[in-house]
Amino acid sequence: MNHATTRAATQAEQLRALVYGAAVGDALGVPFEFLTRDSFACSDMVGGGIHGMPKGTFSDDTSMLIALCDSIRENEGRLVEDDMRTKFRAWLYEGAYTPDGTVFDVGNATATALDQEFGCTSERSNGNGSLMRIAPLALTDATDDEIRMASAITHAHPISTESCVYFVHILRDVLQGMPLEDAVANNVPALDVFVNLPAIMIESRDSVASSGYVIHTLGAALWCAYHTASYKDCVLAAVNLGSDTDTTACVAGALAGALYGYEAIPVAWLDELRGKDVIESCLFA
Repeated sequence: MNHATTRAATQAEQLRALVYGAAVGDALGVPFEFLTRDSFACSDMVGGGIHGMPKGTFSDDTSMLIALCDSIRENEGRLVEDDMRTKFRAWLYEGAYTPDGTVFDVGNATATALDQEFGCTSERSNGNGSLMRIAPLALTDATDDEIRMASAITHAHPISTESCVYFVHILRDVLQGMPLEDAVANNVPALDVFVNLPAIMIESRDSVASSGYVIHTLGAALWCAYHTASYKDCVLAAVNLGSDTDTTACVAGALAGALYGYEAIPVAWLDELRGKDVIESCLFA
């Protein structure tokens, strides 16, 4: 399946596509988090769910993503580890980068790392908490080591850091017009855990895991993008995989934003998205 960007875009347009693509996917998924696959059907933006949040509310995924953007903006394109950590802590402890000052979801590794002020290195600490926020680095000059550093603020194990490097390179290639399947195949990290990841795109839906494990999230996002042909269908496919619905749809939404552009995001969903003023204040391009 030959996915490519539908139009040339400026860096600012591309950043909006990534950020809003992620935020809308996140908000779609929030009400369905932890629900079993096929026990529900998401077709539109709704509220409620386990967190009881109003329709259009994004979670920690987007809050940390825009905190990262804000750090890049304030530091004129540079990645400054201490500043990123400070902004992530402002989100967690003060409710910064949220629509209404409410923090209602945070992963264990993220909370631990921000409390101890260094990233978790255990193999059991390979949740998707750094992957979900890393997409904006595709529109910077960040080196692979800088991408690893941005992940390692919370998730420092090589599986997490290399997942982030992989995703950023996929996004960069897609934004340049490379077909998705080529971008995925050309950037596979050297670790054994990634060897079979490109093959997930041609697996059946039943074979696609959607837990909070970073490899599952990345694989599920790639599967959703490969098996759909629009932003809307991609993020709905991601939510409807169940389990970690908000993060799967956040990552898939960033990728779909790269593939199809900001204009492909349904206007009704953008209108219903809360916290757009916060997002706009953090964009660095």
